Amino acid sequence: MSSLPTPHFSARRRFLAATAAVTAAPLFIKPQGANAATASGYPDRPIRYVSPYPPGGTNDLVARVISKPLADALGTNVVVENIGGAGGTMGTGNVVRAAPDGYTILNASSGNLSSAPQIIGATYDPLADLVPVGFLGHIRFVFATHPSLPVQSLAEFIAYAKANPGKINYGTAGTGTGGHIAGEYLRLRTGIDIVHVPYRGSAPALTDAIAGRVQLVLDPLAAQYVRSGALRGLAYSGATHAPDLPGVPTIDAAGMPDWKATNFYLAAVPAHTPPPIIDKLTQTFLGLARNPDIQTKLQSLGVEILPLDGAATTKLLRAEIAVNNEVIEAAKIPTARTA
Repeated sequence: MSSLPTPHFSARRRFLAATAAVTAAPLFIKPQGANAATASGYPDRPIRYVSPYPPGGTNDLVARVISKPLADALGTNVVVENIGGAGGTMGTGNVVRAAPDGYTILNASSGNLSSAPQIIGATYDPLADLVPVGFLGHIRFVFATHPSLPVQSLAEFIAYAKANPGKINYGTAGTGTGGHIAGEYLRLRTGIDIVHVPYRGSAPALTDAIAGRVQLVLDPLAAQYVRSGALRGLAYSGATHAPDLPGVPTIDAAGMPDWKATNFYLAAVPAHTPPPIIDKLTQTFLGLARNPDIQTKLQSLGVEILPLDGAATTKLLRAEIAVNNEVIEAAKIPTARTA
């Protein structure tokens, strides 16, 4: 990411260096004793599917799209449980502490794992304590403003922000989320002075954006309000085309080429879950990713699902951790170790 200052290797990066070292550790552990026996009858009771955000946001909506076909495929009930707070780290920590038996699955935004642990602080190591079992899609972030702001494009917004330093607030689903990283990355790339306003999920951030209490919002669910005219779309990232947003360009076409800030959704289970259960869940999620009906429903939320296995998902996560760490350092975002 040549457009950002090269950060020095500091204590704030040791967490990420440690996670990168996990590459050498096996993702799957051979089942022994009770674990092997447990896997043979899986599943024989309901599964908790944890969304680490409050109801109404994109993570929650993705979880509800996935839960019904997941239940049908596994032949058991799948109950969505919302455990919001602390940028998704509370719900993620709940899953990490759950029994590694396949009956608790995390519907993670990758930001819960690639940025929130460093910024907010967490007791878990995202690569050592969780095993991905499904890729749920790249997230399309929509950059949108209140119509009262006198700008029609991202370039005009940047010029306006430079003329009004410190007077533009941008809302996101919370500290350490993908929207937060994207906003700080935009600030670094352009030199504008905008102020982050974190919310407890997408819904309240969008409510305040529509009311004009924040001038910019970065969120997947902003698309529906751009279509209705309640917000004005400036650009979107995380997708190559958006037929539902006519006239809104990609972030690259809007003047920010080689955009690096990404986010995606994944399903994960606690480490030490028996490999036969991991294999069954992985194959199940691969089947869901190939389902045209599920693809269409997720696309309506600005999420592009792909049939990727756990190893490919882990590779994407490692890359996102590296980019987010550079943004955190360059933007001087306070972290759990420095706050």
